[in-house]
Amino acid sequence: MITAIQQAFEENIATGMEQGGSVAVWQHGELLFSCCGGDTGHGSAWQPHTLVPIYSATKPAAAACLLQALYDCCRGPELEIGALWPKFPAPHCTIAQLLSHQVGLAALVEPAPLEDLEQCRRVIERSVPLWAPPRHGYHPQTFGPMVDVLMLELTGMRISDYWEQYVRRPLELEFYIGHLPHELYPQVAALRTARMRACMPSSPFYTAYFDAASPVHKAFHSIRGYDSAREMNTPAAWQCGAPAKGGVASARGLAAFYQALLGLLPASPFASEVAEWMQTPQCAGSDLTLLQHTSFTCGAMCEPSEFFPLGGFGHAGAGGSFAFAAPAHSLSFAYVMRGMELGNLPGTRVLNLLKALAEQM
Repeated sequence: MITAIQQAFEENIATGMEQGGSVAVWQHGELLFSCCGGDTGHGSAWQPHTLVPIYSATKPAAAACLLQALYDCCRGPELEIGALWPKFPAPHCTIAQLLSHQVGLAALVEPAPLEDLEQCRRVIERSVPLWAPPRHGYHPQTFGPMVDVLMLELTGMRISDYWEQYVRRPLELEFYIGHLPHELYPQVAALRTARMRACMPSSPFYTAYFDAASPVHKAFHSIRGYDSAREMNTPAAWQCGAPAKGGVASARGLAAFYQALLGLLPASPFASEVAEWMQTPQCAGSDLTLLQHTSFTCGAMCEPSEFFPLGGFGHAGAGGSFAFAAPAHSLSFAYVMRGMELGNLPGTRVLNLLKALAEQM
């Protein structure tokens, strides 16, 4: 397996698909394989500890924190949202339905600033769901403030603070949601964005994405802040702690989180029920935002199947980052990079590695 993944990664570098990045595979609580290559964009070679913004690959970590906090309060994801947040526009929807993108609030009545959680809360409360469960559509931006408000109501803490206190610091993970120490700033690789319009593929999704009046466009722009690679290459973005897209991680740190979630790391804070909730599908079918087939658990993706050749659950990040857990194999995988591709789902670079991984298992 090590040889196959190494070859696939080196081919990504050699063919120019990858400018700089790293891949890590953990199994049975041990780092099984790690490799890196290319540069960080700062004139230095990519190292195993190099960090990079991972966008929506942050979402499962945020969901796991909320689910663990619910468990600690003797509650579960079947709890109605209104029990914690009475003014939520769909109070009888469950937290499981929110975490699986079924509450219909991907697009808000007006944009809200990411850095102002209370303003986000007020705009969400004034918005009207565009659909009801079991229909689903990915909530790329609103997922973050919704889980942050729920965590705040449940524990008095925001997701970033809970993650730092109960997960990242005890396990010493190279995976930060806010709270990035200043001395680690030089270890953060510089993202390089794709040229959007110049090489945009033709698809219903991209047609809708560039139509400012479409729900798809509004879903990606309802929460404003740190929207470009240039903005994400700043300390302010690394410290924002946004649960939907604010994570900064190395590949080995991101994959290690999934080992903790599976209970394979010593002193893991996660109950086995949390992993069970996060690997159980809650919805499947045509996604009203991504306009293709998707399936979501409580906080993670589990389809399309080509992204999960060993089964399991995980999440992609805008530009290309991807991580997942395969519980049947006690395995987790992560790939992070600085050269952003178009789209919100894994591209050829990741698929090359996943194919190599599947062939060797």
